[in-house]
Amino acid sequence: MKKLYRIIIFSIIVTTPAALNGQVLISLLFGDALNTEKIEFGLIGGLNRSYVRTISDAEGMNNFNIGFYFHIQTMKNSYLSTGVLVKSNVGATGMPTYSIGDPDFDDVYSEGVLTKKIPVFYVPILFQQRFNQRWYIEAGPQLGLIHQPSDIFDVEGYGGDLTYTTDTRGQYQYIDFGFYGGLGFKVLKRQKSTSIGVGYYIGLSDVAKDAYPEIKNSSFYLFCKIPIGVGKDAQDIDK
Repeated sequence: MKKLYRIIIFSIIVTTPAALNGQVLISLLFGDALNTEKIEFGLIGGLNRSYVRTISDAEGMNNFNIGFYFHIQTMKNSYLSTGVLVKSNVGATGMPTYSIGDPDFDDVYSEGVLTKKIPVFYVPILFQQRFNQRWYIEAGPQLGLIHQPSDIFDVEGYGGDLTYTTDTRGQYQYIDFGFYGGLGFKVLKRQKSTSIGVGYYIGLSDVAKDAYPEIKNSSFYLFCKIPIGVGKDAQDIDK
C-alpha cells in the first residue's frame, strides 16, 4: 500500500508544469523507493510522428518525448503498464495558413505553412503480456491532458524565414482520449531490463471546441524504456 501511495504522489509531482524541467532528476531520486519485486519503474523516451487524422491536407510532424513508466506484475507474465509522458507533442504540419484579421499579416503569411503543435501529458492504462522474457505486447486506453497548444505560421521570403507563434488554448478541449497498442523487445532476458519498441496511438475524441474544425490526433512511436533504481541482484533474476 505504501508503494502505491508513493506512485500516486510521484505522478502528481512530475505532471505539474513546475516540474517539467526536473523530471529526470526526480525520477532518479525516486527510483530505489518505487522499484520492488512486483513493480518496475523507469524512464521512457523516444521519437514520435504525429498526425491530425481529420484534416486532409495535414502532414506528419516529428516530435521528441520523455516520461516515466510503471510495470506492475499481476500474474507471472502479465503486467499493468502505466506512467506519464511528461514532455510529449502531437499535432501536424503542412497546412495552409488562415486569416487572423490583420491585412498586413495575412498578406505576408498567405503563402505560408501552418503547424499545429499540441503538447499533451499522456497517461496510458495498458495490459502487457510478455513472451519468452524478451517480447511483449501492450494495449489499452490512453488519456491525455492538453496544455499550451499553439499555431505556428512559417513563410519563406522577405530576405529569410519568418515565423509567428500564437497561443491557441481557447480552441481546444482539455482532454484527449484514445487507444494505444505497442510491441516491445527486452534487451536482456530478465524481468527488469532496458527495452525498445514501437507503438501507435489513435485518438477517438475531438479535441477542438465546437467553433473550430474537428481535430483527432494519432501518433506512431519509437521508444526506449530504461528501469531506474534496479540493483544488480534484482536484474539477474530470471522469472
